[in-house]
Amino acid sequence: MSDFTSRRTAMVDTQIRPSDVTKFPIIEAMLTVPREAFVPLEKREAAYMGENLALDGSRVVLEPRTLAKMLDVLDIRANELVLDIGAGLGYSSAVIARMAEAVVAVEADESLASEAQSTLAEHNVDNVVIHEGPLNEGAADHGPYDVILVQGGVETFPENLAAQLKDGGRIACLFMTGALGEVRLGQKIDGALVWRQAFNAGAPVLEGFATEREFQL
Repeated sequence: MSDFTSRRTAMVDTQIRPSDVTKFPIIEAMLTVPREAFVPLEKREAAYMGENLALDGSRVVLEPRTLAKMLDVLDIRANELVLDIGAGLGYSSAVIARMAEAVVAVEADESLASEAQSTLAEHNVDNVVIHEGPLNEGAADHGPYDVILVQGGVETFPENLAAQLKDGGRIACLFMTGALGEVRLGQKIDGALVWRQAFNAGAPVLEGFATEREFQL
């Protein structure tokens, strides 16, 4: 058993299960997908730490607990199409791909998108499509989606993204208020999003998801 395999098992046993995440598909996916392959090379030793892992700028790979709990509240099914926004190097998409029928992974950074594409191919993840473009624009051409996940903090959720969700579909989003954040589960009912709080977490606000502030003298 490689060192990374034992660290992966320890991550699930010490970070995921104690957070009341018990659904088999989530546990199985997080035990199987090699997180160390989807983080920057120099961060591999930190891949299984219980914290957000920095990519470039203000971007992060969400800590395992946050991602697992988001997946838990979303309860993704095997016949569903998922939009994964801010996929980074592809870890979240690789995990979701083991639960869903297909994943459309949106990434604005060209180098991250290109590396995600090759790493996913290398690990035979063949049900993820990488869509390169602004995160807050989503990927309407591939939708509508059963589930939308955002891999980072938001202050506001763009209406054009809500429009890409099927009626009855679900969104998991980490709303930040200053330094504090809470993940909310949104459900689209009769064309409108209804939100409820799920749990507390934190991450930097993604570009395009900040509230526009009026300039005042």
